[in-house]
Amino acid sequence: METEGSPASTLQELSSNESECDDRSSPGGGSGFMAGSGYSSCPSKPHKGNDIKWEAIQRVKARDKQLGLGHFRLRKKLGSGDIGSVYLSELRGMGCLFAMKVMDKGMLEARKKTGRARTERDILGILDHPFLPTLYSHFETEKFSCLLMEFCSGGDLHTLRQKQPGKHFSEHAARFYASEVLLALEYLHMMGVVYRDLKPENVLVRDDGHIMLSDFDLSLRCSVNPTLVRSNTNPACRAYCIEPSCIVSPSCKLPVCVEPSCLQPSCFKPRFLSSKEHKVKPERVRPVDTRPQLIAEPTAARSMSFVGTHEYLAPEIIRGDGHGSSVDWWTFGIFLFELMCGRTPFKGNNNRETLFNVVGQPLKFPEGFSGSFAAKDLIRGLLVKDPQKRLGFKRGATEIKQHPFFESINWALVRSMSPPEIPKPPIDLDFSTHIFKTSVPSNAKAASDSDRSSGPYLEFEFF
Repeated sequence: METEGSPASTLQELSSNESECDDRSSPGGGSGFMAGSGYSSCPSKPHKGNDIKWEAIQRVKARDKQLGLGHFRLRKKLGSGDIGSVYLSELRGMGCLFAMKVMDKGMLEARKKTGRARTERDILGILDHPFLPTLYSHFETEKFSCLLMEFCSGGDLHTLRQKQPGKHFSEHAARFYASEVLLALEYLHMMGVVYRDLKPENVLVRDDGHIMLSDFDLSLRCSVNPTLVRSNTNPACRAYCIEPSCIVSPSCKLPVCVEPSCLQPSCFKPRFLSSKEHKVKPERVRPVDTRPQLIAEPTAARSMSFVGTHEYLAPEIIRGDGHGSSVDWWTFGIFLFELMCGRTPFKGNNNRETLFNVVGQPLKFPEGFSGSFAAKDLIRGLLVKDPQKRLGFKRGATEIKQHPFFESINWALVRSMSPPEIPKPPIDLDFSTHIFKTSVPSNAKAASDSDRSSGPYLEFEFF
């Protein structure tokens, strides 16, 4: 049986193409560099200007001219990805911890993944944002390419979510994590990057409880023209339905839902009839905000690639229609749904069924869903199957940030918000009883994969 707009034969072909689709059991670590790229370091980043790790790396480079495996102790394997593995590493003599991504250059060539490695290298080199990774350096050996990045001791949101009651976050916690992810996506779009791989496994948690978006080997680079748009109307005015029945049943045709007047976020809450004994205070009308708005959406981006995680794939990717930056707002909706519900909305018994559900099945919230009307409305707006009608298509993150779900967020002070919790490190950072040594002597200036000592070391493992 064929689904309208998505022939069964096309879905069968796409669902069998696993070359660019991630399995949710293998998060993180999928990134790499091209050998001979000439990209050996990146300058100090302003928001990390006081980080002692910068000074430590530069001191080692000044002393030994170049960085190599011999300068690090590999403490623990953190995870594996499609094209490499990630290790917790310590800079010898400095006590600084890093996350080191190690890629086998021969494997990249054999599997034709060098393009993805180059894309991530280029993207990491331009990032400078509190909720995105800092690339301290990278170096090459005869066989390996290594990325040196900041280490997040709190694990990832997928692991953290599973530790929550009911295996889902409260709406307050979900709003916190979603707001920081939204700012990271806004910055990426402003830099001409379509992320395409948002999922809780790729959202790492720092030791202070704030997040860091990771893994960019599936991202798309494109041109973008950020502009300032001055609006003479209140940007908060959007057709938000205030009737609870509209959330439960999209078929609601009440006049207020079809042609509403300008609704302030405070109007989003259900209204109740008051008795004659109680007078209703008139609601304070917010002044019209005419300040310029930054629109940084790469709407001209276009790709025919079939990339992503099956449960997060946008309908236009599955149908093979070509896709642009709007796929990030679809995945943002799936991401928020999973944080609040503990599962993704279209997951089937297998990948093929999941793809059919994404294209052909309507969005349904689980019974007993405790989220607010604003949360449901936001998720519904993001999970519109037509990308041109999807929330965020025209004005990107600017449009989404004005949704009533984020009414309590002061976007200028997000970094000062208190996290829902400070996670306990899932990784034992006490190395006094189990010190591993790398396979290269610590005084080596030019690390070589063939220089193996007879002592113990943490071997590289792939796939």
